[in-house]
Amino acid sequence: MNIEILFYLFAAVTVFAALRVITARNPLHAVLFLVLAFVSSAGIWLLLEAEFLAIALVLVYVGAVMVLFLFVVMMLDINIEQLRVGFLRWLPLGLLLAGLIGVQMVWVLGAKETSAGMTAVQHAADYSNTKELGRQIYTDYVYPFELAAVLLLVAMVAAIALTLRKRRDTKRQHIGTQLKATKQDRLRIVSVPSGHKSDAAPAAADSDVHAAD
Repeated sequence: MNIEILFYLFAAVTVFAALRVITARNPLHAVLFLVLAFVSSAGIWLLLEAEFLAIALVLVYVGAVMVLFLFVVMMLDINIEQLRVGFLRWLPLGLLLAGLIGVQMVWVLGAKETSAGMTAVQHAADYSNTKELGRQIYTDYVYPFELAAVLLLVAMVAAIALTLRKRRDTKRQHIGTQLKATKQDRLRIVSVPSGHKSDAAPAAADSDVHAAD
């Protein structure tokens, strides 16, 4: 009974936070509500005894992605009033996409058996859901997993290529050139004359001037 109460509590918080993400007027508040939605979703994963997925959700999405979004939103200083101009003209398209997603969810959930009509499977004491998840990923879903990895690699390379800009006025150190340098290339020994003669010459010139006077 306590687990059911916790489930409904986490589910209510998740739904509320998700609604606030799309209805918040301030983008910073929307990002914070999205963090709350992810944390409450991780709580649901814990209730389902999927500890690995819960920890991965918190570390990856909350600890990395959402923090990155938060810093981007804070640094960009987005003009909210300018973004709202012409917002209503996109409302029909948004409602159409929301309807399509709703139909897909009903179709998928209606085609699957729910847990109410299924019997629990007894596992051994050393059963690990993380190990089972890894086995499923690298056997039955190996091609979608590799495809997702390639897409992430392409996105990473594209981000690096877009931000890589070479400027001629920027001073940089070439490590390879520095390592190849020798004393013949970098060191030059010169002979500097002593400064005593140069000091004596002006003194002699001054004495000649006084003698002429």
